[in-house]
Amino acid sequence: MRYRHLSTAALALGVVVLTDVLRVFLPSVITIFGQAATTPAELLGAFALGWFVLALAFPPLVRRLGARPVTLAAAVALGGARLALTAAPGGRTQLWLATAGLLAGLLWLAGTAATIGRPVPGLALGIALGAVGHAVLGTYDLVWRGGPVGWAGSVALVVVFLAAAAGPARPAEPGGARAWLLAGPALLLTGLVALSPAVAATAASYWRGPGGGLSWPPEPGDIATLPAWAVGIFLLAALGRPPRGRWRLAGPLALVAGAVLFATGDPGLLGPAVVLTAAGTGACLALAGSAPTVVAPPAAAGPPSATVPPSAAASPAVGAPAAPSPGRDPRRASRPGLAAVLGMLLFAVAAVGYYAAYDLGYPNAAVPVAMAALVAAVALGGPRRATSAPPRRWVPGIAAAGGLVVLAATGLPAGVPVPSRPGTPPAAVRVVAYNIRMGYGLDGRFDPDGLARVVARERPDVVVLGEVDRGWLLNGGHDTLALLAARLRMPYVFAPAADPLWGDAVLSRFPVAAARSERLAPAGAPTGAQALGVTVDVGGGVRLAVVATHLQPPPGREPVAQARAVAGFALRYAAGLPLVVAGDLNTEPGAPGYAEFTRVGLVDALAAARPLPTSPADEPREQIDHVLVSAGVRPAGPVAPRSTASDHLPVAVTLALP
Repeated sequence: MRYRHLSTAALALGVVVLTDVLRVFLPSVITIFGQAATTPAELLGAFALGWFVLALAFPPLVRRLGARPVTLAAAVALGGARLALTAAPGGRTQLWLATAGLLAGLLWLAGTAATIGRPVPGLALGIALGAVGHAVLGTYDLVWRGGPVGWAGSVALVVVFLAAAAGPARPAEPGGARAWLLAGPALLLTGLVALSPAVAATAASYWRGPGGGLSWPPEPGDIATLPAWAVGIFLLAALGRPPRGRWRLAGPLALVAGAVLFATGDPGLLGPAVVLTAAGTGACLALAGSAPTVVAPPAAAGPPSATVPPSAAASPAVGAPAAPSPGRDPRRASRPGLAAVLGMLLFAVAAVGYYAAYDLGYPNAAVPVAMAALVAAVALGGPRRATSAPPRRWVPGIAAAGGLVVLAATGLPAGVPVPSRPGTPPAAVRVVAYNIRMGYGLDGRFDPDGLARVVARERPDVVVLGEVDRGWLLNGGHDTLALLAARLRMPYVFAPAADPLWGDAVLSRFPVAAARSERLAPAGAPTGAQALGVTVDVGGGVRLAVVATHLQPPPGREPVAQARAVAGFALRYAAGLPLVVAGDLNTEPGAPGYAEFTRVGLVDALAAARPLPTSPADEPREQIDHVLVSAGVRPAGPVAPRSTASDHLPVAVTLALP
């Protein structure tokens, strides 16, 4: 029992460390290996998948060298890479450190699978602990933070993991291949939707929003409640005894139903999708881990009724070289390691296949549904009942209660103040428009503090944000909008474009009303686009209409059709109010797309500072980020302050309202 608990703890902590590395590796492929959306999506996918394919060579390596030395060496390499990533300056160094950490993590997983026949408790607790930590930190993980807090937490995590991994070796216990195969798919489904704090918080904000696919800041209780329930339900389902008979179908059906709700892309269905997917993933893990217990023949010197567990029957003494027991095929004994690596390959294929659709333009709704169906099929493909009761697992009630308490007590960053309406309108309103590239700077590091500093220096009243990510697994699962809004102490309105988690936002220190969003025709561009209109009440009966957008033209063409649609929407929405249209328009002054705005009477608020290139941020050449205003609005002080907190520069201008 002591060995079982220690190995479970080591597995759980290793899953947390590996998840941290994945949250660096995946976005690094996009922001470092990929250069400003010019690298073909096919090449990005091949680079990411290649390392997971390479890991297929690890199970034979484990069989040849021995699970114990390989697992310990890989654990040290994984922990070292995790610490090095906190110190990495970004850029290529970060990319290759994350790649090395990924390979070490996959090797550690293959070695661990060779010795743990019942991995579900460790896998489930590791996935849940990763989600709890991600939520406690507001989705701004320690690996990105540095400083005393970041380093203390990172070192503590790695030291405890290595201490557990270096503990007394447990006897060899090959088995549980079905459960190991589900490790990767479970990481995908929980990170994509089921246990993502950012997805859950976004779902809660849609519930409190004005409808029409818009998201307003949720109450702090709403932010914490849904992730807490999801973690608790997941643990209860994964660590409890799996149901029998017809009830075996309940978990797999819940998983597929949750994936279908998520795949619809309906913001209002995100909440039910989170709960159903959490329950279904946990239940499927429990089913996959319910392999039959083998009863060995009585030992010659023992009592006639003695039974020998399979691990003890096939185990050499601790520290002695492993020798296969009679009748056991060594290749069969290595199947759990191969299953674990194949499961992680499934993780990579599904993640790349799902998110590459936003670059290549094909439908991707079937990806999470297919993965859920695969998990359900694997879970139901095992024995219907065990020949004897499984060994006692960790008390699920205590684990679930712990996750609930931690999440309910912390949750994601809240504390965004309620905007106040001044008694007299200000003489002018300062507007900032910024494409924030999901919170990643040119160095490829996630840095909401740096973004907030750049914006705050301009002392804005209204901020228009583009490329806002609220929980994409590919980008690390961060709620970039909540993190930035909390740092700027400005409430927000969010409108989805590509899916419910990616789009545009308006932050304002004044009250906003009459929020409305209109989807734009793709016009050949794969990533979705929209126009978000909000009415800002600056006080004294003065109101300002603000329209935020991010045009997505087809490669090498002007966004004429989308620009025309946004211009028409803006005029209809403003209905005579002073109007601001801002964002990354992907067109330059005088170009056909830009002309669609000036044709309807909008004026370039940045004209006095032209030329004002904004992209790329390190060597700006293109003038594609804009602020346009209606006649009567008087702009002053336009700037594009230099910064590498994104791949674009922000633009800022002061507007005197009529």
